[in-house]
Amino acid sequence: MHTFGNRRDIDGLRALAVLPVVLFHFGFNTFSGGFVGVDVFFVISGFLITSILFREISAKRFSFVDFWARRARRIIPALTVVMLVTLALGWLLLTAKDFSELGRTVRYQSLFISNILFMREDGYFQPASDLKPLLHTWSLAVEEQYYIFFPLLMAVLVRYVRHWRWMLLGLLLISFGLNIAWIEHKPEFTFFSLPTRAWELLCGAMLAVMPAPRQAVRPWLYQLVGIAGLAAVLLAVFTFDRSTVFPGWAALLPVLGTTALIWSGAQGPSWAARLLSLRPLVWIGLLSYSLYLWHWPIYVYANAISIDGIQPLEALAWMVLAVGLAWLSLRYIELPFREKRLLGERKSILAGAVVAIAVLVAVGSAIRSADGIPGRLSGKALEYAQAREWRAGQMKCMVVTQDKSIDKACLVGGEQSTPPTQAFWGDSHAAALMPAIEANARRDGRSVWLFSMSACPPILSDEPRQRCKDFNQQTMDKVLSLGIKDVVLASNWSLYVYGREDGDRKVLLNAHDDTAQAEERMAAALRARVAALRAAGVQVWLFKEVPLQRKGTINRLTSLARIGRSAEGLGRPLDEHLARQHFLGNLFTSMSEADPGVHVIDPTPMMCADGVCSIEVNGHSQYKDEDHLSDIGSARLSPLFAPVLLGTNRH
Repeated sequence: MHTFGNRRDIDGLRALAVLPVVLFHFGFNTFSGGFVGVDVFFVISGFLITSILFREISAKRFSFVDFWARRARRIIPALTVVMLVTLALGWLLLTAKDFSELGRTVRYQSLFISNILFMREDGYFQPASDLKPLLHTWSLAVEEQYYIFFPLLMAVLVRYVRHWRWMLLGLLLISFGLNIAWIEHKPEFTFFSLPTRAWELLCGAMLAVMPAPRQAVRPWLYQLVGIAGLAAVLLAVFTFDRSTVFPGWAALLPVLGTTALIWSGAQGPSWAARLLSLRPLVWIGLLSYSLYLWHWPIYVYANAISIDGIQPLEALAWMVLAVGLAWLSLRYIELPFREKRLLGERKSILAGAVVAIAVLVAVGSAIRSADGIPGRLSGKALEYAQAREWRAGQMKCMVVTQDKSIDKACLVGGEQSTPPTQAFWGDSHAAALMPAIEANARRDGRSVWLFSMSACPPILSDEPRQRCKDFNQQTMDKVLSLGIKDVVLASNWSLYVYGREDGDRKVLLNAHDDTAQAEERMAAALRARVAALRAAGVQVWLFKEVPLQRKGTINRLTSLARIGRSAEGLGRPLDEHLARQHFLGNLFTSMSEADPGVHVIDPTPMMCADGVCSIEVNGHSQYKDEDHLSDIGSARLSPLFAPVLLGTNRH
């Protein structure tokens, strides 16, 4: 196998970078910090490319055109093929919304700015990231942005600035300082942006331009440095995890460890360098770029067509596929371009790169402008995709962020001669119940009030968001003035206590509380609301939230249908749902037992059978997204609300 450069240990170091990334992404928890492989890549790239730049600039034979032609040969051919294959699979497997997002990502990455797109979305470690087939291209975007500016900077500094190494060191320290300063307040920006990541490439660059030592380094020293560097990288791989504040100070461990490994390998035949030079590691290292490109789309699409997520044996099989595609990619795409067997002239490779970029930008833009081309879906896949849109008028009856007015109260059902005396009140989970409400109301020839505001629970508390506080007060005033006799309180209750399962607590009333405090505050706020309603003679019905599904599982319905695979059994295990609802369930029960005018409505028995809270029943999706009911799912629960509208259990 052809080896690039004279440093087999660096080829092996690439394997140390890519293998943990792949194993981490495919769910092998032992490699919980495998994401640091990207940082290892950054240092290697900074070292190797700066070595070439420095040598050419010093010899006064550097050419920007030659440099960018080499970058085009190295990056664009394999990346173009992977993006085209990813688009083709997206056409087959993705919903219109997700395919539209993929089109936008292709457009951004074709211009090497996908990191800017991702920093505005969910964080790298959030479950939503598992739905983005090109998420991993953020690191390529950071590198290419760096190499737009760095060659020009090097050329100017080396030729015209006497102490230019100190300036590079200053830039490194500034970048690292920004990384430390922003990691807490701007974590997504810090993770994805060039200014806060450049110091990692600059560590490799500084190593490349260091003056040669005046005398040989003692073997014990470079042996010790090599071992320490290897230990540092492995320590990060095996001890960091998704909760690690990263990059921040933590990134020093893999970055300095990689720097130490490269330095020690250059001083002599160190033990660490010999280990990294083993043939299997060198082989994987040579595949590393293509393996990095292929593994993530394979993971995302494999996950999309699985019922219970990718199991360990399946993960191994998919990883073998990734390695196989990487080998084919190296042999038939990378090497022919690198060895100039294809588009050998620099003008031709640059022209080819421009054409590839233009085509990808056009295709991505077309997919985005066509909203993901929903017409490509049919049959069951189309039905599942359509279930992700509310069509019963829920949005017309719910106050959302952009609404200037907080008055969107709706009368649901048919006309009746007497004023309605029942109301549903809550956040978007209350709005999701509209089809169930309407089914009962029309059957009984009556109408029902619906008061809902997104992300606003119907509780009585020191709500910091004035709009939510005003909405709840206005709703309470209407309940009293309209003579409402029965009120159903419905909400995504656990969200306001525990946050989302991805750790996002930004929408919470009690964002800085620990779990016990959050539970105490919710209990007090809900009891206060119920007490106020009961004091006005209103019967209160507490609707427990529907089972929360895992992030990304709703998307699988369409993917499974596209390949003709049954979605039976797809859903959240019942015991997980009950565990999350344990405190709230006990709270609701205690309130109903203490007051005969307080009742509990529980959707769990209807939605969960045989230990699974299913996403689809009888071929129909019960969900719009991971926690909101679809129109069909809501209508299916209509029998639960018959007692409310019939006035039974009224005392």
